[in-house]
Amino acid sequence: MHVFVTVGSTRFDALVQQVLSEPVLDVLYRRGYRTLDVQCGNSDFDASLLRRDADDHWQRAGDLETSIWRFKPSLKEDYERADLIISHAGSGTIIDVLRLKKPLIVIPNPTLLDNHQAELSDALAGLGHLRSSTVADLPQAIEGLDTSTLVPFPQFDGSRFRELLDEEMGYYDHSRETGARH
Repeated sequence: MHVFVTVGSTRFDALVQQVLSEPVLDVLYRRGYRTLDVQCGNSDFDASLLRRDADDHWQRAGDLETSIWRFKPSLKEDYERADLIISHAGSGTIIDVLRLKKPLIVIPNPTLLDNHQAELSDALAGLGHLRSSTVADLPQAIEGLDTSTLVPFPQFDGSRFRELLDEEMGYYDHSRETGARH
């Protein structure tokens, strides 16, 4: 099984360092995961146990085959390949992953302005779509994750956006509510 971790375009040193820690690697291995890819963005991390290749990727030897890299043009293939995704709480990342119906553990980055990521992750966790955690509690979040209890995220309904836009612009047809015709 495969785990993918992403911090997006931000810097989230604490999450990257925690994912590479023995407690997290041990619990992932115990849960049956054998490969781990980490998209670390601009994050700094302790690379002393890693070897670096010519493409600016790092590899870690051990029970869990680990690869770390900074950026790619798209993460879609990484999301699709993963059996579990651990992510910062960026709204774009969350929506992309939930639409693919992938198990998701979200870690809000408390260093960002007004901690808006925590509001989003807490709301979606409250609806059962994902698991929200802190950096410190990540090993317990992985250990306690029961993917069978996650609630599928609703598919996108473009007509709902059109209705909201029409209503905001004053074009809303109230007869839609009653089924009446003009």
